[in-house]
Amino acid sequence: MSNPSGVIAPVQFMQMERLRAEAAVEPDAPSTGPVTKETQIIAIYGKGGIGKSFTLANLSYMMAQQGKKVLLIGCDPKSDTTSLLFGGKACPTIIETSSKKKLAGESVSIGDVCFKRDGVFAMELGGPEVGRGCGGRGIIHGFETLEKLGFHDWGFDYVLLDFLGDVVCGGFGLPIARDMCQKVIVVGSNDLQSLYVANNVCSAVEYFRKLGGNVGVAGMVINKDDGTGQAQAFAQNAGIPVLASIPAHEDIRRKSASYDIIGKPGGQWGPLFEELALNVALAPPVRPKPQTQDELLGLFASDAVGRDVVLEPATVKDMLGREDVVKPTLEVIYDAA
Repeated sequence: MSNPSGVIAPVQFMQMERLRAEAAVEPDAPSTGPVTKETQIIAIYGKGGIGKSFTLANLSYMMAQQGKKVLLIGCDPKSDTTSLLFGGKACPTIIETSSKKKLAGESVSIGDVCFKRDGVFAMELGGPEVGRGCGGRGIIHGFETLEKLGFHDWGFDYVLLDFLGDVVCGGFGLPIARDMCQKVIVVGSNDLQSLYVANNVCSAVEYFRKLGGNVGVAGMVINKDDGTGQAQAFAQNAGIPVLASIPAHEDIRRKSASYDIIGKPGGQWGPLFEELALNVALAPPVRPKPQTQDELLGLFASDAVGRDVVLEPATVKDMLGREDVVKPTLEVIYDAA
Protein backbone atom coordinates (compact mmCIF):
# COMPACT_ATOMS: atom_id res chain seq x y z
CA MET A 1 0.00 0.00 0.00
CA SER A 2 1.44 3.39 -1.06
CA ASN A 3 2.10 6.19 1.39
CA PRO A 4 0.86 9.55 -0.13
CA SER A 5 2.81 11.66 2.35
CA GLY A 6 6.11 9.98 1.42
CA VAL A 7 6.94 9.50 5.11
CA ILE A 8 8.30 6.02 6.03
CA ALA A 9 6.51 4.56 9.02
CA PRO A 10 8.69 3.23 11.88
CA VAL A 11 7.61 -0.36 11.21
CA GLN A 12 8.47 -0.11 7.52
CA PHE A 13 11.83 1.46 8.38
CA MET A 14 12.69 -1.41 10.73
CA GLN A 15 11.77 -4.00 8.07
CA MET A 16 13.96 -2.27 5.51
CA GLU A 17 16.89 -2.12 7.91
CA ARG A 18 16.50 -5.83 8.71
CA LEU A 19 16.51 -6.71 5.02
CA ARG A 20 19.63 -4.59 4.46
CA ALA A 21 21.35 -6.33 7.35
CA GLU A 22 20.49 -9.75 5.97
CA ALA A 23 21.71 -8.79 2.51
CA ALA A 24 25.02 -7.59 3.96
CA VAL A 25 25.84 -10.99 5.52
CA GLU A 26 28.42 -12.87 3.46
CA PRO A 27 27.33 -16.41 2.53
CA ASP A 28 29.32 -19.38 3.78
CA ALA A 29 32.18 -20.34 1.51
CA PRO A 30 31.53 -23.49 -0.54
CA SER A 31 33.09 -26.65 0.83
CA THR A 32 36.33 -27.65 -0.86
CA GLY A 33 37.01 -30.79 1.18
CA PRO A 34 36.53 -34.35 -0.02
CA VAL A 35 33.04 -35.76 -0.36
CA THR A 36 32.37 -37.76 2.79
CA LYS A 37 29.33 -39.72 1.58
CA GLU A 38 27.76 -40.31 -1.81
CA THR A 39 24.80 -42.62 -1.99
CA GLN A 40 24.80 -45.15 -4.80
CA ILE A 41 21.22 -45.77 -5.89
CA ILE A 42 21.05 -48.99 -7.87
CA ALA A 43 17.96 -50.39 -9.58
CA ILE A 44 17.90 -54.16 -10.03
CA TYR A 45 15.65 -55.51 -12.78
CA GLY A 46 14.71 -58.99 -13.91
CA LYS A 47 11.93 -61.33 -14.91
CA GLY A 48 9.45 -62.20 -12.18
CA GLY A 49 10.62 -65.27 -10.28
CA ILE A 50 14.20 -65.10 -11.57
CA GLY A 51 15.63 -64.53 -8.07
CA LYS A 52 16.01 -60.77 -7.66
CA SER A 53 14.69 -60.80 -4.11
CA PHE A 54 16.96 -63.71 -3.18
CA THR A 55 19.97 -61.95 -4.70
CA LEU A 56 19.17 -58.60 -3.10
CA ALA A 57 18.45 -59.95 0.37
CA ASN A 58 21.81 -61.71 0.48
CA LEU A 59 23.68 -58.86 -1.22
CA SER A 60 22.28 -56.22 1.15
CA TYR A 61 23.01 -58.42 4.16
CA MET A 62 26.63 -58.92 3.08
CA MET A 63 27.07 -55.18 2.43
CA ALA A 64 25.80 -54.39 5.93
CA GLN A 65 28.23 -56.90 7.45
CA GLN A 66 31.01 -55.12 5.56
CA GLY A 67 30.15 -51.92 7.40
CA LYS A 68 28.01 -50.26 4.73
CA LYS A 69 24.73 -48.53 5.47
CA VAL A 70 22.21 -50.15 3.12
CA LEU A 71 18.56 -49.49 2.33
CA LEU A 72 16.63 -52.16 0.42
CA ILE A 73 13.37 -51.04 -1.22
CA GLY A 74 10.98 -53.54 -2.73
CA CYS A 75 9.23 -52.07 -5.77
CA ASP A 76 7.26 -55.19 -6.70
CA PRO A 77 3.47 -55.25 -6.14
CA LYS A 78 3.89 -58.77 -4.71
CA SER A 79 5.76 -57.13 -1.81
CA ASP A 80 8.10 -60.09 -1.42
CA THR A 81 11.49 -58.39 -1.67
CA THR A 82 12.03 -58.27 2.08
CA SER A 83 10.47 -61.65 2.92
CA LEU A 84 13.79 -63.52 2.86
CA LEU A 85 15.53 -60.79 4.84
CA PHE A 86 12.85 -60.92 7.57
CA GLY A 87 12.58 -64.72 7.73
CA GLY A 88 9.31 -64.92 5.83
CA LYS A 89 7.54 -62.19 7.80
CA ALA A 90 5.43 -59.73 5.80
CA CYS A 91 6.57 -56.13 5.90
CA PRO A 92 3.83 -53.43 6.02
CA THR A 93 3.87 -51.65 2.68
CA ILE A 94 4.07 -47.91 2.14
CA ILE A 95 0.94 -47.84 -0.03
CA GLU A 96 -1.16 -49.85 2.42
CA THR A 97 0.10 -47.92 5.45
CA SER A 98 -0.35 -44.59 3.69
CA SER A 99 -3.99 -45.43 2.85
CA LYS A 100 -4.80 -46.45 6.43
CA LYS A 101 -3.10 -43.38 7.91
CA LYS A 102 -4.90 -41.08 5.49
CA LEU A 103 -8.30 -42.51 6.47
CA ALA A 104 -7.40 -41.97 10.12
CA GLY A 105 -6.23 -38.42 9.45
CA GLU A 106 -2.65 -39.26 10.40
CA SER A 107 0.65 -38.87 8.61
CA VAL A 108 3.13 -41.64 7.80
CA SER A 109 6.38 -41.77 9.76
CA ILE A 110 9.62 -43.65 9.11
CA GLY A 111 8.92 -46.22 11.81
CA ASP A 112 5.62 -47.15 10.14
CA VAL A 113 7.24 -48.37 6.92
CA CYS A 114 10.98 -48.92 7.45
CA PHE A 115 12.35 -51.87 9.40
CA LYS A 116 15.83 -53.26 10.00
CA ARG A 117 17.73 -56.47 10.59
CA ASP A 118 21.44 -56.82 11.36
CA GLY A 119 22.23 -53.42 9.89
CA VAL A 120 20.05 -53.67 6.78
CA PHE A 121 17.19 -51.17 6.48
CA ALA A 122 14.28 -52.32 4.32
CA MET A 123 10.82 -51.33 3.15
CA GLU A 124 8.20 -52.33 0.60
CA LEU A 125 6.38 -49.90 -1.68
CA GLY A 126 3.60 -52.41 -2.30
CA GLY A 127 0.86 -52.15 -4.89
CA PRO A 128 -2.86 -52.50 -5.54
CA GLU A 129 -4.74 -55.78 -5.38
CA VAL A 130 -5.19 -57.63 -8.66
CA GLY A 131 -7.65 -55.81 -10.91
CA ARG A 132 -7.97 -52.82 -8.58
CA GLY A 133 -5.41 -50.39 -9.90
CA CYS A 134 -2.19 -49.76 -11.80
CA GLY A 135 0.98 -51.21 -10.30
CA GLY A 136 3.11 -48.58 -12.04
CA ARG A 137 1.02 -45.78 -10.58
CA GLY A 138 1.48 -47.42 -7.18
CA ILE A 139 5.25 -47.22 -7.64
CA ILE A 140 5.03 -43.51 -8.43
CA HIS A 141 2.82 -42.89 -5.38
CA GLY A 142 5.26 -44.84 -3.22
CA PHE A 143 8.21 -42.74 -4.28
CA GLU A 144 6.23 -39.55 -3.75
CA THR A 145 5.66 -40.69 -0.17
CA LEU A 146 9.36 -41.50 0.23
CA GLU A 147 10.28 -38.00 -0.91
CA LYS A 148 7.94 -36.53 1.70
CA LEU A 149 9.70 -38.66 4.31
CA GLY A 150 13.05 -37.16 3.29
CA PHE A 151 14.38 -39.85 0.93
CA HIS A 152 16.94 -37.52 -0.67
CA ASP A 153 18.43 -36.56 2.69
CA TRP A 154 18.97 -40.05 4.08
CA GLY A 155 22.62 -40.90 4.58
CA PHE A 156 22.92 -44.36 3.06
CA ASP A 157 25.93 -45.77 1.24
CA TYR A 158 23.68 -47.88 -0.99
CA VAL A 159 19.99 -47.84 -1.86
CA LEU A 160 18.95 -51.00 -3.71
CA LEU A 161 15.67 -50.94 -5.65
CA ASP A 162 14.02 -54.22 -6.64
CA PHE A 163 11.98 -53.81 -9.86
CA LEU A 164 10.08 -56.17 -12.09
CA GLY A 165 11.58 -56.08 -15.56
CA ASP A 166 8.74 -57.79 -17.41
CA VAL A 167 6.24 -55.02 -16.64
CA VAL A 168 6.77 -52.19 -19.09
CA CYS A 169 4.43 -49.43 -17.88
CA GLY A 170 5.95 -46.11 -16.90
CA GLY A 171 6.08 -46.51 -13.12
CA PHE A 172 8.42 -49.48 -13.33
CA GLY A 173 10.80 -47.50 -15.56
CA LEU A 174 10.85 -44.56 -13.14
CA PRO A 175 14.49 -44.86 -11.96
CA ILE A 176 15.75 -45.01 -15.55
CA ALA A 177 13.45 -42.38 -17.05
CA ARG A 178 13.97 -39.82 -14.28
CA ASP A 179 17.66 -40.49 -13.51
CA MET A 180 16.69 -41.58 -9.99
CA CYS A 181 19.50 -44.12 -9.92
CA GLN A 182 23.07 -44.06 -11.15
CA LYS A 183 23.12 -47.57 -12.51
CA VAL A 184 21.06 -50.63 -13.30
CA ILE A 185 21.82 -54.30 -12.70
CA VAL A 186 19.93 -57.06 -14.50
CA VAL A 187 19.34 -60.53 -13.06
CA GLY A 188 18.91 -63.36 -15.53
CA SER A 189 19.48 -67.03 -16.14
CA ASN A 190 20.20 -69.36 -19.04
CA ASP A 191 16.67 -69.20 -20.42
CA LEU A 192 15.24 -67.15 -23.23
CA GLN A 193 12.50 -65.35 -21.29
CA SER A 194 14.78 -63.97 -18.58
CA LEU A 195 17.29 -62.81 -21.20
CA TYR A 196 14.46 -61.27 -23.21
CA VAL A 197 13.53 -59.21 -20.13
CA ALA A 198 17.17 -58.30 -19.46
CA ASN A 199 17.47 -57.15 -23.07
CA ASN A 200 14.31 -55.04 -22.74
CA VAL A 201 15.86 -53.28 -19.74
CA CYS A 202 19.04 -52.64 -21.74
CA SER A 203 16.88 -51.21 -24.53
CA ALA A 204 15.14 -48.87 -22.07
CA VAL A 205 18.49 -47.66 -20.71
CA GLU A 206 19.79 -47.01 -24.23
CA TYR A 207 16.56 -45.21 -25.21
CA PHE A 208 16.78 -42.76 -22.32
CA ARG A 209 20.51 -42.28 -22.84
CA LYS A 210 19.71 -41.05 -26.35
CA LEU A 211 17.25 -38.60 -24.78
CA GLY A 212 19.98 -37.20 -22.52
CA GLY A 213 19.70 -39.55 -19.53
CA ASN A 214 22.68 -40.63 -17.47
CA VAL A 215 21.72 -44.08 -16.17
CA GLY A 216 23.84 -47.01 -17.37
CA VAL A 217 23.96 -50.77 -16.89
CA ALA A 218 26.60 -51.87 -14.38
CA GLY A 219 26.32 -55.55 -15.21
CA MET A 220 24.44 -58.80 -14.90
CA VAL A 221 23.96 -61.35 -12.13
CA ILE A 222 23.41 -64.87 -13.45
CA ASN A 223 21.17 -66.77 -11.05
CA LYS A 224 20.59 -70.54 -11.10
CA ASP A 225 23.57 -70.87 -13.43
CA ASP A 226 23.64 -74.38 -14.87
CA GLY A 227 26.77 -73.75 -16.90
CA THR A 228 25.12 -73.82 -20.33
CA GLY A 229 26.46 -70.33 -21.05
CA GLN A 230 23.60 -68.46 -22.75
CA ALA A 231 23.46 -65.69 -20.13
CA GLN A 232 27.23 -65.28 -20.25
CA ALA A 233 27.05 -64.98 -24.04
CA PHE A 234 24.25 -62.43 -23.83
CA ALA A 235 26.23 -60.27 -21.39
CA GLN A 236 29.25 -60.37 -23.69
CA ASN A 237 27.19 -59.44 -26.76
CA ALA A 238 25.41 -56.65 -24.86
CA GLY A 239 28.74 -55.25 -23.66
CA ILE A 240 28.04 -55.60 -19.94
CA PRO A 241 30.08 -57.52 -17.34
CA VAL A 242 28.91 -60.52 -15.34
CA LEU A 243 29.05 -59.42 -11.70
CA ALA A 244 28.43 -62.88 -10.25
CA SER A 245 27.23 -66.33 -11.24
CA ILE A 246 25.11 -67.99 -8.55
CA PRO A 247 25.07 -71.73 -9.23
CA ALA A 248 21.95 -73.88 -9.50
CA HIS A 249 22.82 -75.68 -6.29
CA GLU A 250 20.42 -77.70 -4.14
CA ASP A 251 21.78 -76.20 -0.91
CA ILE A 252 21.04 -72.68 -2.15
CA ARG A 253 17.55 -73.65 -3.30
CA ARG A 254 16.73 -75.36 -0.01
CA LYS A 255 18.01 -72.54 2.20
CA SER A 256 16.27 -69.89 0.12
CA ALA A 257 12.98 -71.79 0.41
CA SER A 258 13.49 -71.85 4.19
CA TYR A 259 14.11 -68.06 4.30
CA ASP A 260 17.75 -68.51 5.32
CA ILE A 261 20.30 -65.82 4.50
CA ILE A 262 23.34 -67.44 2.84
CA GLY A 263 25.30 -64.24 2.17
CA LYS A 264 27.06 -64.27 5.53
CA PRO A 265 30.80 -63.75 6.10
CA GLY A 266 32.49 -67.07 6.83
CA GLY A 267 29.68 -69.18 5.39
CA GLN A 268 29.87 -71.54 2.44
CA TRP A 269 28.46 -68.95 0.05
CA GLY A 270 29.99 -65.93 1.79
CA PRO A 271 32.86 -65.45 -0.71
CA LEU A 272 30.38 -65.43 -3.61
CA PHE A 273 28.43 -62.53 -2.14
CA GLU A 274 31.56 -60.75 -0.94
CA GLU A 275 32.73 -60.69 -4.55
CA LEU A 276 29.29 -59.58 -5.74
CA ALA A 277 29.22 -56.74 -3.19
CA LEU A 278 32.63 -55.54 -4.40
CA ASN A 279 31.67 -55.75 -8.06
CA VAL A 280 28.36 -53.94 -7.50
CA ALA A 281 30.20 -51.12 -5.72
CA LEU A 282 32.92 -50.67 -8.33
CA ALA A 283 31.21 -51.50 -11.64
CA PRO A 284 30.75 -48.32 -13.71
CA PRO A 285 27.46 -47.70 -15.54
CA VAL A 286 27.90 -48.33 -19.27
CA ARG A 287 25.75 -47.99 -22.36
CA PRO A 288 24.58 -51.48 -23.29
CA LYS A 289 24.14 -52.89 -26.78
CA PRO A 290 20.57 -54.20 -26.92
CA GLN A 291 20.16 -57.33 -29.04
CA THR A 292 17.60 -58.01 -31.75
CA GLN A 293 15.10 -60.85 -31.37
CA ASP A 294 17.08 -62.94 -33.87
CA GLU A 295 20.31 -62.28 -31.96
CA LEU A 296 18.66 -63.45 -28.74
CA LEU A 297 17.32 -66.58 -30.41
CA GLY A 298 20.79 -67.21 -31.80
CA LEU A 299 22.06 -67.85 -28.27
CA PHE A 300 20.00 -71.06 -28.12
CA ALA A 301 19.78 -74.22 -30.19
CA SER A 302 17.11 -73.90 -32.87
CA ASP A 303 15.17 -76.92 -31.63
CA ALA A 304 14.93 -75.34 -28.16
CA VAL A 305 13.36 -72.06 -29.28
CA GLY A 306 11.63 -72.95 -32.54
CA ARG A 307 13.89 -70.76 -34.62
CA ASP A 308 13.22 -72.86 -37.76
CA VAL A 309 9.50 -72.04 -37.82
CA VAL A 310 8.42 -70.27 -41.02
CA LEU A 311 5.65 -67.65 -40.92
CA GLU A 312 2.81 -68.69 -43.25
CA PRO A 313 0.37 -65.90 -44.22
CA ALA A 314 -3.33 -66.57 -43.55
CA THR A 315 -5.90 -66.40 -46.35
CA VAL A 316 -9.52 -65.29 -46.56
CA LYS A 317 -10.53 -68.96 -46.92
CA ASP A 318 -8.73 -69.71 -43.63
CA MET A 319 -10.75 -67.05 -41.87
CA LEU A 320 -14.19 -67.73 -43.42
CA GLY A 321 -13.95 -71.47 -44.07
CA ARG A 322 -14.88 -70.91 -47.70
CA GLU A 323 -13.78 -69.16 -50.83
CA ASP A 324 -15.19 -65.66 -50.99
CA VAL A 325 -15.39 -63.06 -53.69
CA VAL A 326 -13.08 -60.16 -53.07
CA LYS A 327 -15.34 -57.12 -52.99
CA PRO A 328 -14.20 -54.01 -54.81
CA THR A 329 -13.12 -51.11 -52.72
CA LEU A 330 -15.42 -48.13 -52.29
CA GLU A 331 -12.47 -45.79 -52.26
CA VAL A 332 -12.72 -43.05 -54.89
CA ILE A 333 -9.61 -42.91 -57.04
CA TYR A 334 -8.98 -39.78 -59.04
CA ASP A 335 -7.09 -39.73 -62.32
CA ALA A 336 -3.81 -37.91 -62.29
CA ALA A 337 -4.25 -34.32 -63.43
